[in-house]
Amino acid sequence: MNIAVSTDERTPLVKELINELNKRNHNVTYFGPKGSETVDWPVITKQAASLVPRGIVDEAIVMCWTGTGASIAANKIKGVRAALCCDAETAKGARIWNHANVLALSLNTTNNKILKKILDAWFSTPYSADNWNLKQIKHIKNMEK
Repeated sequence: MNIAVSTDERTPLVKELINELNKRNHNVTYFGPKGSETVDWPVITKQAASLVPRGIVDEAIVMCWTGTGASIAANKIKGVRAALCCDAETAKGARIWNHANVLALSLNTTNNKILKKILDAWFSTPYSADNWNLKQIKHIKNMEK
């Protein structure tokens, strides 16, 4: 799977995320600082998340200190359904019920153990295909018009 990753600052979590994605045989396109500098989170989030609806990447993972800003910025992009996930159950629900295609993470509260559990749930949970959930996603898509 091709995944865009963005962050406004480079923390140990970013390195762990990229390593974990590589271990899972995903192709990573990284947007963010290379060193200790910071970048504007709305700008860097847009660069990564906008690739999803254009079909350039399959999904994106966006990060900022709380994850909230990155999720808000990503959700401004038509076709993106970003979910801020702090645990595996939220990630699972975001996939099932919301058909989330962008994962938002907090650089501050996500540790390596939680990260792996979130990624396990995210990548192993398919979108729901039942009529009720499909109807909900249709409502969301209609809101984008």
